[in-house]
This record gives sequence, structure tokens and C-alpha cells, in this order.
Amino acid sequence: MRALLSRRSSVPAKPPGPQKPAVFVGLLALVVILNVIGLVMVLSASSVESLRVHGSSWYFFVRQVQWLAVGGIAMAITIRVDYRSWRRWSRWFMVACLFLLVLILVPGFGVTVGGSSRWLGAGSLRIQPSELTKLAMVLFGADLLARRADRMGDWRVTLRPILVVFGLAGALIFTQPDLGTTLVLACITLGLLWCAGTRLATMSGVVALLVGGAVISSAMKPYQRARLLSFTNPLAHASNSGYQVVQSLVGLTSGHLFGVGLGASRAKWGFLPNAYTDFIFAIIGEELGLIGAVLVVGLFVALAVLGIRIAGRAPDRFGALMAAGITCWIVGQAVINIGAVVGALPVTGVPLPFVSYGGSSLAILMAATGVLLNVAAQPRRAGQPRSAGQPRSAGQPRSAGQRTGAARTLRAARR
Repeated sequence: MRALLSRRSSVPAKPPGPQKPAVFVGLLALVVILNVIGLVMVLSASSVESLRVHGSSWYFFVRQVQWLAVGGIAMAITIRVDYRSWRRWSRWFMVACLFLLVLILVPGFGVTVGGSSRWLGAGSLRIQPSELTKLAMVLFGADLLARRADRMGDWRVTLRPILVVFGLAGALIFTQPDLGTTLVLACITLGLLWCAGTRLATMSGVVALLVGGAVISSAMKPYQRARLLSFTNPLAHASNSGYQVVQSLVGLTSGHLFGVGLGASRAKWGFLPNAYTDFIFAIIGEELGLIGAVLVVGLFVALAVLGIRIAGRAPDRFGALMAAGITCWIVGQAVINIGAVVGALPVTGVPLPFVSYGGSSLAILMAATGVLLNVAAQPRRAGQPRSAGQPRSAGQPRSAGQRTGAARTLRAARR
């Protein structure tokens, strides 16, 4: 028996399998935390409205759990699919999204809610093609700019096709009307162009063109023009167009440092419209105080940092641009939402990623996050420095310092 045990102990242990990089684990943890916060706050912020309309305080919470389950399955699938395989379908995916955006505007196909026609489907099974268009724009732009990396100086083969596709998609989405999603799509487009190496002077011209177009287009619609005017001084329009922002600020300031307590919000009792969707950050500030609000903002800042690191260590240019585009999507949407809630930006009706109540938008965002996680799980790009203690992969050349250290060790062993 002793001999048998000694022979077993002498057998070398099986090497552990490949471990996920720290950025993968960190991003996955952030997404889980944000979704948990979202579930708790949706239950708290929607309980009054859910009881009034549906007779149960759990209605919107149960639907959020259902869509989160769908999004979790979608994320689990996209994590396992190599991100490079999406490249061959990027153009057709973009064409399909443009077709769906046109189909929404056809009478009898689009579902109109609150004066906006943004959905396709029937009953509770509805999807927003504009959310799919965000992912399609990331894939299309990353593929085009990766294939034409050596021609970035020629705006006709890089900048022009990107802006043409964005212009078509943005115009169709704006017609629904949906200014907020159009702005998020602009954030994705600008982020891709910037990360691809577009010149600063060209980027400045593009930004000026987009901002001017957004202001002019918004001024042509009465309700959007009223939002822009009330944004400058919401207290002067507190009884009409500035009411929502004023109530949001009242809720935020009522929370003070530690908040009034989870579930104890007064704004959700009919004072603040869309308390569990676009303005859920105001309920967070009221119930959890400044500490809770800063925590949520810090989570998105951490997500931005991890997204940049994932793009920097991606195996190829396509993966880097895709990671940058998805990061700009999530962080840009969070900035637009929080900026509107605190009165720093006009109200555009954009939900807070992972936190606000949402159906297909949450599921599609989770699927896009799975693509980002797949990029994070790939090996580090060749030629990038390794962190301390990270083993050198097979076939990877040693640096001059490593070769010198190996030679010294060998000479010492010979002595």
C-alpha cells in the first residue's frame, strides 16, 4: 500500500485548464451586479404603478425577470460563439435591420405606443428593431474599418460609407420618432471612427455636422423643441415640458447622503412619470442616496475601463473595434440617460443599461455583452506585454531581458 501511494504521488498532476482573463471575470461580475441592482430597483420603482394598472405589485418585476432570463440565454450563446464568425454576416445583418426599420413605418406593421411607432410584433412579444440596429452598426462598422485599415486616409472608402449607413438608419429611427436611440447610434459611429484612427480635423467636422443636424431636426418637431427649450431652464416650464426633470431633481435631492430607504420613495407614487424606465436613476438617488447613485455611476466607469482594456488586448483589429463599439454603446447610453435625469442633458427617453425596465432592449444588450465577453476571453494579441506572473505561451519569443536571464541561469548551473 505504501509503495502504491508513493507511485501515485510521483505521477505529475494534470495541468489546469485555461483560465479566463481578469478582464473577462471583471466584466461578467459588473454585468451581474448591474442586473441585480436593476431587478431590485425595478421592483421598488414599479410597485405602485404595477398595482394600479395590473392589480399586482409584481407584474413589471416578473416581466423583467423573464426578459433577463432570455437575455442571459442569449449572452451564454454569444459568449461561446467566436466573435470572428459574426464578421461574414455583418453586412446582411445591417441590411435586415434597415428593412425592419422601414417595415415599422408601414401602416399595419409597426406597433404604436405613446405616439411612437418603435416595435414589431403583437401583445407582449414585441421587439425593437432599433436595438438590433445598434448591434448591426457595431458589426458593420468594425468589419469595414478593419478591412480598410490601410486606407484610413481616404475618407471616401472609410468615412463616407459609415456615414451613409448611419444616415439611413438614423433617419429611419428618428422618424419613429426616437431621438435617444439616434444619439446612441451616433455615439457608436463616432467611437468606431475615432478608435479606427480617423483624423482629429475630420472627426471635428463630423461631430459638428451631427450636432447641427440633431438640433435642426429636433427644432422641427414641437414636442422635441419644447424639450430643448425646457432643458435650459426646467423650473420655468415646471407645469408642462419641464415637469419630469423637476420631479426627477426633487427625488434626487430628497435622498441626501444615505437615501430615504429602499422602497420608501415618494416620487414613484405618481409624481415622477416613467419612474421604473427612463428615470429609474432618480429613484436610486432618492432611496439609496448619493452613495447609491455614485455606486451606480462607478460601476459604469469601471465597465468603460474594462471595455477599453478588452479592446486594447483583442487579437485583431476587428475584435478591437467591436469591443470599442459595444463599450461606446453601453457607456454612451448610460451618460445620455443619467445626464437627462440630473438635468445636464435634454430628455430623450433612453433607458439606463441593465438597470431600467426593458424587454427586447435588455435581451439584445445582454447578447451584445456576450460578444464583448467573447473578445475578452481570447488570447492576448501577439507582441503585447504580459502582466507579472503570466506564463509565456508556447512559441512566443522571449524578450532580450528574458534571454539574458536564461543565459545567466545556464552559466550558473554549469559552474
